[in-house]
Amino acid sequence: MIRIMLDAPDRSSASGPRPPRLPTNTDARYLTVALALIVGFMLVEVGGSLLSGSLALLADAGHMLADAGALGASLWAARLAARPAAEPWTFGLKRAEILSAAVNGITLLVVGAVVAFEALLRLAHPPSVAGLLMVIVAIGGVVVNLAAAGMLARAGRSSLNIEGSFRHILTDLYAFIATAIAGVVILLTGFDRADALASLLVVALMVHAAWGLLRAAGRVLLEAAPEGVDLEDVRAHLLAAPHVRQVHDLHVWTVTSALPALSAHVVIEGACFADGHAPQILDQLQACVTQHFDIDHSTFQLEVEGHGPHEFKTHQ
Repeated sequence: MIRIMLDAPDRSSASGPRPPRLPTNTDARYLTVALALIVGFMLVEVGGSLLSGSLALLADAGHMLADAGALGASLWAARLAARPAAEPWTFGLKRAEILSAAVNGITLLVVGAVVAFEALLRLAHPPSVAGLLMVIVAIGGVVVNLAAAGMLARAGRSSLNIEGSFRHILTDLYAFIATAIAGVVILLTGFDRADALASLLVVALMVHAAWGLLRAAGRVLLEAAPEGVDLEDVRAHLLAAPHVRQVHDLHVWTVTSALPALSAHVVIEGACFADGHAPQILDQLQACVTQHFDIDHSTFQLEVEGHGPHEFKTHQ
């Protein structure tokens, strides 16, 4: 039996949309500026929370601490992901950004659980809250988070790592808006429970952001097909290529945010090996998945008909 197992060459001239880019040094600078803004205001907010007695401000400060950790982890992961491939890391350390995104999601859940517990206690026994100071600090938080979100919006948000940090900042922005509204309510009505209710709203935002991050990171870590890529559609496109008789062991997964990959066993007519036509079929298959599915990293094993029974544990 004759087989050809080759990585299809990349074709920079192929038409069709290109996959999202990997994080760059410019992205790292944006992350650094956002980190400095968050850490600086977090210290201000802790002081404001202690002076005003506001749980919502303390919750926001805890969330900002999670933001700072997320941004720091994002910077670290971006540097790891930029390292070239070397044994034993044949894809480099590009999945470090996915691990960072998963950690971001987990920290949101942990902080959210702590805040929710304290908020429920305060609903039952609301302490006195200085509404004016609460509003002033919250408005300052809105300004700082708008600036930090602006920095991250200019970075490569196609990276799940950077998108995770952006969601942290955006969630914190919404939280500050809710805190400011709660402060106004306390000033106008004296309803101190508004502080705890705002804290619970912050928790709901944290859980929503965490679910999105953990779901996306989980799909990558468990090697699910990229969202929007249907395996049967991919198979149909490959089968439509000339001289292709069968496609099996088809796998599509994501190495990291900007690097989808594909491998497949493709059965072609035996005459294609005899007349030297197999390399042209390989080019056609690679061009097909690049143009239709934005997959540049593809590996095809070309086989003659009848080889299937000799394979060990085939899939799909």
